[in-house]
Amino acid sequence: MATINRRRESAAFSNGVNSGVVVTHREEDHMQVWNAVISVREHGFRQALDVFGEFGEVKRTEFYNIILLRAWDVTHMLETLRERAQKSPEALAFLARLIPVTRTFIFNSPEEFEDRARSAVLGWAQQLPGKSFFVRIHRRGFKGRLASTDEERALDTLLLEELEKTGNPGKVAFEDPDAVIAIETVGHWAGLSLFTRQERARYPFVRVE
Repeated sequence: MATINRRRESAAFSNGVNSGVVVTHREEDHMQVWNAVISVREHGFRQALDVFGEFGEVKRTEFYNIILLRAWDVTHMLETLRERAQKSPEALAFLARLIPVTRTFIFNSPEEFEDRARSAVLGWAQQLPGKSFFVRIHRRGFKGRLASTDEERALDTLLLEELEKTGNPGKVAFEDPDAVIAIETVGHWAGLSLFTRQERARYPFVRVE
């Protein structure tokens, strides 16, 4: 784990097989400090640890080429990576996807995931009237117990129904939508963010589609 001087954390955005282990409250408090999920390309793991170690605490996970990060300053990290990629397109060749998250929760069952995901996603409904969007889930763990496509469809429907009540309905669109809600799960941990079209264009290495 990298050791660096702490900066104030800031949000940059608009706001495996299940082991059967139950996460305790103490473990939950510790797990929720992570604010980004990093997916690494083949043979890029060591470089990813070095690069992201500049920006905060990194944690290896039990899932292949997946790293959790607690970035001290998310905006600073994203802008620095953007500048490096502009100067040298190969600078981030090791990186498959980087997903900063602004909301997190812990779950011990598919039912608990669904309840907490619904609550978290509805928190963005006020930003989506009249907008196009979709929900994307990348699941690691709970294999055979949590189906990403089913959960995505259920959350899309939930938001559509909520927006209908406003009199300014939204729509699900997969071609350059106004917003994408990304949900990343790593074992019992879930992190979520909403990314606007402008944010996705500014930080192409996020890759939420």
